[in-house]
Amino acid sequence: MNEDLKYRNELKFMINHHQHFIIRQRLKGLMKQDKHVGAGGEYHIRSLYFDDIHNTALHEKLGGIRDRAKYRIRIYNRSDGVIHFEKKIKFKDYIAKVKEPLTREMYDALLAGDISVLQEGRKPLLLEIHDLMKNSLLAPKVIVDYVREPFVNEHGNVRITFDKELRTGLHATDIFDPELAPVSAIDQNLIILEVKYDEYMPAAIQTAIQLEGLNRQSASKYVICRKYLKSNSWEDY
Repeated sequence: MNEDLKYRNELKFMINHHQHFIIRQRLKGLMKQDKHVGAGGEYHIRSLYFDDIHNTALHEKLGGIRDRAKYRIRIYNRSDGVIHFEKKIKFKDYIAKVKEPLTREMYDALLAGDISVLQEGRKPLLLEIHDLMKNSLLAPKVIVDYVREPFVNEHGNVRITFDKELRTGLHATDIFDPELAPVSAIDQNLIILEVKYDEYMPAAIQTAIQLEGLNRQSASKYVICRKYLKSNSWEDY
């Protein structure tokens, strides 16, 4: 465990629209909406996930390995105003995230196969990714696309999100492709509920997310979308 990172608790649940309505109604009096949401209380997230030649991130998740990492490029609301290359680290039941900004020019160069742009500025994360691309053939694998409805509370630094309309870009790897038409990767009646917090979660919020029949699940959007590709004969792994 890297002591320099800020680790947080993360819980995931797969819920239906009825459960979403009940939990959201309860949370409205306890939490605020994230400052980045639009008029509808949501924003759009699109990520390009990477894996190495052995599909290590995929197989470690499927194999239940508790300590692992995965890499992705993420944008918001289909805009290139903010582009981040992120490393999400899982340690037992905790998560941490490290990220570095990319310019649109750096992104375009990467997609064209020029990994040398990651050496600019000598940023540790980007240098790490450069080495993985060079030595382990880390490469784009799948686009993950969804709409997020987020709630936050400063006490315990609690963040609760409802991730809806999970879609995948099939064999595409350019998150800015204007012709990209993502398709549903799961039943559209399902929503992924994610709960993140630091050392503790206020009791009222704990109570608000408790529903009969609600069970914690391992709902990895990356794995769901990779499995969708395989089941539709788009790839082998």
